[in-house]
Amino acid sequence: MSASLAHPRFAEALRALGLHDVEVRRFPDATRTAAQAAAAIGCDPSEIVKSLVFAADGVPVLVLMDGSSRVDVERVRRELGAGAVTRADADLVRRTTGYAIGGVPPFGHATATRVLADRGLLDHEVVWAAAGTPHTVFPLDPETLIAHAGGTLADVRERTA
Repeated sequence: MSASLAHPRFAEALRALGLHDVEVRRFPDATRTAAQAAAAIGCDPSEIVKSLVFAADGVPVLVLMDGSSRVDVERVRRELGAGAVTRADADLVRRTTGYAIGGVPPFGHATATRVLADRGLLDHEVVWAAAGTPHTVFPLDPETLIAHAGGTLADVRERTA
């Protein structure tokens, strides 16, 4: 499998970043949710990277979170020093990233956006993220993925009781 299976914008981002050896996998069924992706790949949901767009005081921000956790919006607000943080709607996600919800990759976006990466992603040797479509994913070590996304490490996951 090759980068040519990815969304064209994302395939170009891989080339531009020198990530020529990244294996993009395409699945016949959607891998739009972390559970679907984990089942298709055969990995734990925590090894899936969710690329989630929020609006911090109206400004888009991307949060990279593992697939078994939820984002704590209050922690994101504090991390950014924002007055309010809300989940972005589908239109804002597409305008910001160039991709539809369920296929948003961690980098290769239409606009430059601030990125927070939850520290828990570093618990894995390899993580899987969307390659620009709801049917494609790619593996990468989390440090490299976060670096190419321009991410700042933060603790933004919900705490479990």
